[in-house]
Amino acid sequence: MKLPLIVGFGGINSAGRSSGFHSYKRMVEDVLTDTEMESTWQDLARRMGLIENTRLNDKIIADIKAGTLIRRIDSFDPEKKLNQYKTTISSENELLSFTICKSKLPNQIPKNWNVREENNKLKITVTGDINALIEGRINFPVTSGGNIPSGFEPGKLYNSRFHPRGLKLAIYGASDALNSMGIDWDTVLQHVEPDKIAVYAGSALGQIDEFSLSGILSSSLRGSRVSSKMMAFSLAEMPADFINSYVINSIGKTGANLGACATFLYNLGLGVNDIKQGHSRVVIVGNAEAPVVAEIMEGFRVMGALAEDEKLKILDNSDQVDNRRSCRPFSNNVGFTMAESAQFVVLMEDTLALELGAMVYGSIADVFINADANKKSISSPGVGNYITVAKAVSLAQAILGNDGLKQTYVHAHGTGTPQNRITESHILNEVAKTFNINKWPVTAIKSYVGHSIGTASGDQLIASLGVWKYGWIPGIKTIDKIAEDVHNSNLNILIDHIYAGKKGKKYKGVIINAKGFGGNNASGLVLSPHQTMSMLKNKYGIELIEKYHIKNIKVSQHSRNNDREAYNGDETIYYNFSEDVMDNSNVTMTQKSIKLSTFHKEIPLTNENPFVEYCKQSG
Repeated sequence: MKLPLIVGFGGINSAGRSSGFHSYKRMVEDVLTDTEMESTWQDLARRMGLIENTRLNDKIIADIKAGTLIRRIDSFDPEKKLNQYKTTISSENELLSFTICKSKLPNQIPKNWNVREENNKLKITVTGDINALIEGRINFPVTSGGNIPSGFEPGKLYNSRFHPRGLKLAIYGASDALNSMGIDWDTVLQHVEPDKIAVYAGSALGQIDEFSLSGILSSSLRGSRVSSKMMAFSLAEMPADFINSYVINSIGKTGANLGACATFLYNLGLGVNDIKQGHSRVVIVGNAEAPVVAEIMEGFRVMGALAEDEKLKILDNSDQVDNRRSCRPFSNNVGFTMAESAQFVVLMEDTLALELGAMVYGSIADVFINADANKKSISSPGVGNYITVAKAVSLAQAILGNDGLKQTYVHAHGTGTPQNRITESHILNEVAKTFNINKWPVTAIKSYVGHSIGTASGDQLIASLGVWKYGWIPGIKTIDKIAEDVHNSNLNILIDHIYAGKKGKKYKGVIINAKGFGGNNASGLVLSPHQTMSMLKNKYGIELIEKYHIKNIKVSQHSRNNDREAYNGDETIYYNFSEDVMDNSNVTMTQKSIKLSTFHKEIPLTNENPFVEYCKQSG
């Protein structure tokens, strides 16, 4: 069995760009040195359009802080949300008149309308009443959100005409992950059969803005047209399709496994299983979600799931809403905070990674997925998450031993809802008791970046990788106490950052936990780069690992150079529309293989019967 290694990661959320550990650093900036933070401030300043030729200064850094993490929504104006009102218009003399263009005349003219042409327009006289929609503006009850950094428009970095926001984020996130590898993609293709590459990526909510599903559903009411692209753009698996067709030119396995708020881990599980079973040697896993849209948020709000302004004011006994602290996991809270994000990781089979000298940011031991069984309501939590967490911890104990198990911590789902703080804390506490773990560290980074629905566990995974670079586990800084109904006899729910040792060496692994609507539960065990290299050394020997380290010197330098170019304003975005398009003339086929002209390696065709024991002829 092969160990799936994390050899690249990238994306964007409200904390900033993921590769180079910048989004992680933004969350723990208060404990990092000015030197450590300089590149991250530079990167955010570039992304937010705050700096060109000027140098960083205190004013720019203050503006960066104001325009990142959870804050007042800036993807729409919550004080001026468009809202149309149905009404009946009447006239005192029972006659109403107005003029319209010929193209706007209804196909079915109401019986009480009189129509006559005047100056190439139509004058309509209505006898009696007319039903109408009156445009209005309302104050949306929720003003807190986790938008990507203010001023950053990823679509401006490539030809993104008419692309939904979620797909723009997907292109950006996948490109960022590839840049972090430090290995050119063409080099990877030279070493791997093209069908041994897989992409598992999607969006739990699909694409839902005016260029996709929302545009389709509202077109007839808004008087606009549906384009030929909108339906395809709306599909939940479209991030994977875009990556295959326009980013990496892939003909390998593809798809999206959807599981509400656990979707990223669902896709990660597919990638891990592919590599373990030898079906794929390289897998790109990710999600892109852009749900900070008033109509989508209204759906969650009426369920009682979102942190509304008035409820936050009551909680704080204040007449001002504290947008920064809208998400308060495991403390007194009133709901979660919607956010947008795209997160991607590149997984690679261990032998290939060692051969190429790839970066090793960690490894995925396994991902466990279980449903909730019978439930009182589709949105209520159930028993499945007890199983997934227990399985992940049991595997950690088997790999790391009893002492090593105590060198793990938890990235909780931690939504900031009253129900989550009780149910998830009980699950984690009971598992900790069962496995004799005392003061198990638990953090919840939705307090910084918000809840990005299907991408949420991707945010958690990316943040965990930063711990093994800079040595700090982020605390839940939006809270000052643990709620009385939280179960924490065996937990250490982190209100402040804790030091994890140089490069996080005190912790060998982390449990990434996700609880999704509908009973979608997933927990993954992620092993540190130090633990991963120790395991590789045990399997492959010191000599091979020393050769790997020599190869990695060049790769590591290339990765750092890509990061430097990005924060200096010159990052590479992979978007190859209509390039290297193949048709039947590019295919050469025999009974043993298929050769596609674009790829270096042939695709072998199996000639072995995998069910030979079922096919023996009786004598």
